[in-house]
Amino acid sequence: MSKSYRQGQILKLIRSRRVHTQQELADALGALEIGATQVTLSRDIRELGLVKTAQGYAESVEAAPAGPDLATVLREFLLDVRVAQNLLVLKTPPASASPLAEVLDQADWPEIAGTIAGENTVLVVAPDAKTAQALQHKLLQFLA
Repeated sequence: MSKSYRQGQILKLIRSRRVHTQQELADALGALEIGATQVTLSRDIRELGLVKTAQGYAESVEAAPAGPDLATVLREFLLDVRVAQNLLVLKTPPASASPLAEVLDQADWPEIAGTIAGENTVLVVAPDAKTAQALQHKLLQFLA
């Protein structure tokens, strides 16, 4: 298991539920078949900029880079949305696909399994064709 994958799973865990201790985090990772020692978890927590709060581990406000919000990026860069089965192909101006994919990934919408960005195209993977259609409608609402 790679470090980046493990850290991604840590972020996913703390975003989806309360994790109060490193042991709880280790147990949750273990349930995902990701082994991690206490030393490794301490390093991951530090590198991810996580803070311990009364509600459990959380991302530090300072760790989150400030940037344009989803609506702004969609209005500025989204030119076209095409559905192909469970995939959406988003067209952007040159060099704009990556910022668009990044804000979609950060939005953490359940309709989006993941994104891949090229130079002027973003491929968005939805779980199924019906969800892809609904996601197309959702994205186009930002342009209305």
